[in-house]
Amino acid sequence: QVQLVESGGGSVQAGGSLRVSCVYSTDSDRSVCVSWFRQAPGKERERVASIYTGGWGTYYIDSVKGRFTISQDNAEKTVYLEMNNLKPEDAAMYYCAAGPLFRCSTTAWVPGYWGQGTQVTVSS
Repeated sequence: QVQLVESGGGSVQAGGSLRVSCVYSTDSDRSVCVSWFRQAPGKERERVASIYTGGWGTYYIDSVKGRFTISQDNAEKTVYLEMNNLKPEDAAMYYCAAGPLFRCSTTAWVPGYWGQGTQVTVSS
């Protein structure tokens, strides 16, 4: 069982930065894959970035490479998504999700747990 709580969303102008956080709790010490997804109104949910807890393997979609950075604090069991040079098209509800390590860095990965989401608004 994994529980996830996001925070840190907000409003920013295009070109600005935000950091969202995901505190996760597990019922064991096993490593998991933690990812950030986003969903804008009228669009499908898409995975933005992923990281292996306890390791440093990461995954990003092409549209955020060079602008977003996913990182973690293992001691605090927190995964961060640092978002720089934000664009209006980055505006969405951002969700934290967790699941098995298997296929974490591939498009085939499927999460088993979701957080409630945090809103990111980017004005032009």
